[in-house]
Amino acid sequence: MTKNKKGISRLLEIAGEKKVLLIFSSIFSSISAILTLVPYLSAYFIMIELLKMPSNLLLADKSLMLRWGTVALIGLLLGILFMYISGLLSHMAAYNILYDMRIKVSKHIGKLPLGYFTNTSTGVIKKVMEQNVEKIENFIAHSLPDMINVLATIVVILGAMLYLNPLLAISCIIPIILGFYIQGSVRMGKKAEDTLKNYHNSLERINSSTIQYVKGMPVIKVFGQTIHSFRRFYDDMISYRDYCVKYTDNFQNIYILFKVILGSLLTFILPVGTYLMSKDPTNKAFALTLLFYLIMAPSIASPMSKFTNFASMIADISEGVDRIDKLLGEEPIAESKNPKMPKSFNIDFKNVYFSYNLDEEKEALSNISFSAKQGKVTALVGPSGSGKSTIANLIPRFWDVREGSISIGGVDIRDIKTEDLMNTVSFVFQDAFLFYDTIYENILAGRPEASKEEVYAVAKAAQCESFIKRLPKGYETLIGEGGVYLSGGEAQRLTVARAILKNSPILVLDEATAFADPENEYNMQLALKELMNNKTVIIIAHRLSSIQDADKIIVLKEGEILEEGTHKDLTQINGLYKKMWDAYTYSGNWKIQRGGDKNEIAL
Repeated sequence: MTKNKKGISRLLEIAGEKKVLLIFSSIFSSISAILTLVPYLSAYFIMIELLKMPSNLLLADKSLMLRWGTVALIGLLLGILFMYISGLLSHMAAYNILYDMRIKVSKHIGKLPLGYFTNTSTGVIKKVMEQNVEKIENFIAHSLPDMINVLATIVVILGAMLYLNPLLAISCIIPIILGFYIQGSVRMGKKAEDTLKNYHNSLERINSSTIQYVKGMPVIKVFGQTIHSFRRFYDDMISYRDYCVKYTDNFQNIYILFKVILGSLLTFILPVGTYLMSKDPTNKAFALTLLFYLIMAPSIASPMSKFTNFASMIADISEGVDRIDKLLGEEPIAESKNPKMPKSFNIDFKNVYFSYNLDEEKEALSNISFSAKQGKVTALVGPSGSGKSTIANLIPRFWDVREGSISIGGVDIRDIKTEDLMNTVSFVFQDAFLFYDTIYENILAGRPEASKEEVYAVAKAAQCESFIKRLPKGYETLIGEGGVYLSGGEAQRLTVARAILKNSPILVLDEATAFADPENEYNMQLALKELMNNKTVIIIAHRLSSIQDADKIIVLKEGEILEEGTHKDLTQINGLYKKMWDAYTYSGNWKIQRGGDKNEIAL
């Protein structure tokens, strides 16, 4: 990324090889601007011919006027054709740039550490990916050709005016300069830049609070709240409204004055023209020149007016490009210059220290050291916030450790290529994430090159086939918006099917059977047992009965390892695991009835 380039120059740099399309689009737009002035020129020559015979217009050269009329029509049609070609080229460039930019931003986001997403709201990323990129596409496709067209029109007209009569030209240029100076006083400078930043910041805040508002809708409805009660969303909207109203109040008088001056060019030309004409009333050549100015002056007002919109749009685009560059400037997780690939898949944590925030005094993990052997099941247990999920998230290098190391097969994960590391580890999260796509595509995400037979086989193994057959379109049923909504257990079984299909040598299970009903839990355990065969398995366990047979159980508390061993070993010592197990088995005997003993809840 080039740090010293901003605005349009940076945008053209982003365009890359598409710059050729933009250049040709600009050339055709310029030619179109010149051709669309031909009708004005034709009208001028026709007026000259008519003025030659003021007493009897029937004596005017009809063939000459017909030729100029034909030239006007041809010029207009060619102008439209060249503008169409210009627009076609600019749209081709815009759509390609839009695609490349979104792919580039998406790939970059995929390489960023999870810490970036923790400290950056979803609304900020959403706005960059959608609104900022979309505005750039719209600018390149529509506004850039129009801007070139307007610029070419203004240059040709002012050039002709200066050539014919400099004094009349100056009388036309002075109000234009005055109007743009007035506009520039509020649109340029540090204050204008700060205003534009505040505008984009307020939009980002609204995006973020809107997402939170929609996600929190169940809670809002349950507690009978309204949009006025959801303070952040409400305050962000009020703030944006007040900002826009204030900005409009400050700008409207200047804008009206600019429009009045630009629409009154004849008011400035006529006094100068009348004065010059009074010096030599018989000068027909000057009279014809003045006539040219009276015809062409109104035609320059419209493109000049458009320039104010372009100025505002360029400032907006520049701010958008800066925000895209800011996102692209975020440092991704560093890749090794000499990547290695592990031959085996034992996982080793050695003296690992980690904190989500470098400024925090309290470590999320402190001096974590353990080994998880290939073909064995290692379970992580402990109270909420003890660091179980943090350990799991460090294995695929979602974060980098502060101190110590994590290795797979003796190779530090920082020396493994990210793509290879992702292919080495499969995750089944407790909170199942499914795409807004078909059942089939959601499973296929585990291994896109898999055959249909393989997809059907893993769906059956994960106990998905029974509920899939009940859906309207089976495997082609859409999930989420516009489709069906699955229960927590059904969604989780799909993620298990996805993991089975991926068939990675390392498997991380975050309470994979948490949402399974008693009928399916046994079958899912069988599927997981088959899936775990000869793999390095890390299980984050909340339901202790699910990890009794684990080869190793690691007990965590406040980011530190307290105990380590098998279920049998740990239940024989009076430690944290023993207390957790006793509480778990005790709670299993609870029942609700009237009255009750010590293991019952009385109503």
